[in-house]
Amino acid sequence: IVLSGPSGVGKSTVISELLSERENIYFSVSFTTRQPRVGEEDGVNYNFVSREQFESMISGGELLEYAEYVHNYYGTSLRLIEEKLSAGTDVCSSDLQEKLDQGIDVILEIEIQGAAKVREKMPEAVSLFLVPPSFEELSRRLHRRATDAEEVIQGRLQKAREECKQIPNYDYLVVNDKVSEAAGEIIAILTAESCRTKHRINLVEGV
Repeated sequence: IVLSGPSGVGKSTVISELLSERENIYFSVSFTTRQPRVGEEDGVNYNFVSREQFESMISGGELLEYAEYVHNYYGTSLRLIEEKLSAGTDVCSSDLQEKLDQGIDVILEIEIQGAAKVREKMPEAVSLFLVPPSFEELSRRLHRRATDAEEVIQGRLQKAREECKQIPNYDYLVVNDKVSEAAGEIIAILTAESCRTKHRINLVEGV
């Protein structure tokens, strides 16, 4: 499951609600070279690493996807996902797909560039784009966060408008007006996806 959306739209909050409401889902904590914001925890919100460490992960082929956004790297460690899902068993290249086939969903919160790379490598991925009810509301949320200067906020708003042009590349569009409702929509999407014929055909094989 690929979840993207502009800065300030509430991706982390919606994911937290989703994890509290739904079982058999694993949130892949991304790696980043940016500095933690107030209240963020290493290993919970992001895995915070140096630029040198991140570039070592790139050269070592450890990443499912990565992108540079606002002068910082962001990326998803395929090795870490496989280790978490393997739950103590030997890790092999097919572990991730095996767990997905067993009904464990893996959710990635990633930027536009990274999402495109995941779709290329894993066409079966379900992609969702989270938007605010309006750009005025997005501006209010960014200002309430009180972590960036005004010029940075304006830059993020402009970036959001550019990112929204990529929405047609996503499977689903979810509006985050109320967190519980946004999480509920995502749960409904995942339920519908799990009912696709290709996922359930085994139930009637041989009948």
